[in-house]
Amino acid sequence: ALGIRIIAPIPGKGTIGIGVPNQHPETVSMRSLITSRKFQESKFELAVALGKTISNETYVFDLAKMPHLLVAGATGQGKSVGLNVILASLLYRKHPSQLKFVLVDPKKVELTLYSRIEKHYLAKLPDSDEAIITDTQKVIHTLNSLCIEMDERYEMLKKAQVRNIKEYNAKFIKRGLNPENGHKFLPYIVVIIDEFADLIMTAGREVETPLARLAQLARAIGIHLVIATQRPTTNIITGVIKANFPARIAFRVTSMIDSRTILDSPGANQLIGRGDLLFAPGSDLVRLQCAFIDIPELEHITTYISDQQSYPTAFFLPEYIDESSSDALEIDLSKRDGLFEDAARLVVAHQQGSTSLIQRKFSIGYNRAGRIVDQLEAAGIVGPFEGSKARQVLFPDEYSLEQNLSSLG
Repeated sequence: ALGIRIIAPIPGKGTIGIGVPNQHPETVSMRSLITSRKFQESKFELAVALGKTISNETYVFDLAKMPHLLVAGATGQGKSVGLNVILASLLYRKHPSQLKFVLVDPKKVELTLYSRIEKHYLAKLPDSDEAIITDTQKVIHTLNSLCIEMDERYEMLKKAQVRNIKEYNAKFIKRGLNPENGHKFLPYIVVIIDEFADLIMTAGREVETPLARLAQLARAIGIHLVIATQRPTTNIITGVIKANFPARIAFRVTSMIDSRTILDSPGANQLIGRGDLLFAPGSDLVRLQCAFIDIPELEHITTYISDQQSYPTAFFLPEYIDESSSDALEIDLSKRDGLFEDAARLVVAHQQGSTSLIQRKFSIGYNRAGRIVDQLEAAGIVGPFEGSKARQVLFPDEYSLEQNLSSLG
């Protein structure tokens, strides 16, 4: 029968359990989770209250420990509500200085409510008009930009001689790191992709490559991915993605094959729908009833946040210049930027051809810094664009650079 699940044996007991659906199910409200003692007193870095267990206990997990989450389920079974529950939990627990979201919404309607809190909680590319990403090309640029952010954060951790973002921020708060050396407080970044299948079908490897790189390396520097799909087939959820997303949430799916793809075991095809889910944080499966949060409740939350004092802009991710589009530009070196020579000395001194370095040191905008880097490349001072890696600096010291600058006139 639908919804009956046999647990054999029950952990810690020598008995078999049979889970039977309730004849009179109750809606689990978001309020009951957020006001619960378990959620209020949890010491997790990124606490998420997902729902209630079969024994009516609030289930709280730490997204920072997961470290990434794969959500799947047939259409209309509660995926988008589940994503809203995750978002609402994090909004209740974290200040805007501690957490930023990158929201990807190919459906264009699921996450639009969060545009109100753009200047508080959202992160975006510097040249982007909207913080909620709906265009596939922008998604590719954003994921590559996050790879650059990841590399820069690892560089900061290396300089600070710490192993993860928690230690780094603790050291920064205790004034153990000097901002003049490029150090800054690092917020967690949670990337939420609402319909992953749509991206894979339209962009394929261009999306999968940076996503796999983030999934493999980003946990220590506080970038966490939550991706949802209604088509848990093997061509959408590939081996590379599965290997790097150990934590899975399965709402009801239509077939046992889909259940095996998402959870590596049957069971999700036997759920009763409407928020009934199986959560696999590692090896064991936990059955939960996901909380329900409706649109008016979300509107109250986002309106309340948007009424508070905000930052002047959204959190800017590092710029990402698409190599294919930048090749077409001809650069006239006779019209060099006023900061060209200073920028050349800076990148040679640091041996790092990074636009964000020029932005930080000279306090200039992204577009101008990008033009200076293009001019440095045309002058042969830095190498060509190499995806998410910083450009190679082609001069070993300032003496050889000065000779080149004098020859440019």
